[in-house]
Amino acid sequence: MNLEHRITEHFQHSIEIKQQALKTLPAQIEKAADMMIQCLKDGHKILVCGNGGSAGDAQHFSSELINRFEIERPGLPAIALTTDSSTLTSIANDYHYDRVFSRQVEALGHTGDVLLAISTSGNSANMMQAILVAHGQGLQVVSLSGKDGGETASLLHDTDIEVRVPADSTARIQEVHLLIIHCLCDLIDQQLFHA
Repeated sequence: MNLEHRITEHFQHSIEIKQQALKTLPAQIEKAADMMIQCLKDGHKILVCGNGGSAGDAQHFSSELINRFEIERPGLPAIALTTDSSTLTSIANDYHYDRVFSRQVEALGHTGDVLLAISTSGNSANMMQAILVAHGQGLQVVSLSGKDGGETASLLHDTDIEVRVPADSTARIQEVHLLIIHCLCDLIDQQLFHA
């Protein structure tokens, strides 16, 4: 096996998916950013959840808002629902793993907040439960997904935003999700702080 050739293939596939995403996703990314910007302007917060690599993306997004992205500015309110191991394990133990995010949305989410739900497949049961609870509590939802959007796509309201990466490979979807997250952070900074 030629390892350099394999590496080149990874780069080429990533570039191809990003080029496809460039043709289809900018308008949805802009709508998602507008929703988040209005949420923050109105004094609300963004809750973020995901599993596995998407949990890492959730933490990445919230850290960029709370700390800083590329400019000096005040911290912005965002909570990654993936980080509190005591909360996650107690909910999973006392109820069910499907409720690890929805229970936190029940406790922390308020009308006007935004839930950013990140899932490459769109089929995570705990993500779907979080979306249902978010809707019940007056939160709007931004869904970062891939493939066919999964079951999550059918739960979204007309006022929600789905940013679906046109790919089937989990790795490629995650790579584009990270780029989308950086776009959202940049647009938030630009609009709120005229960077």
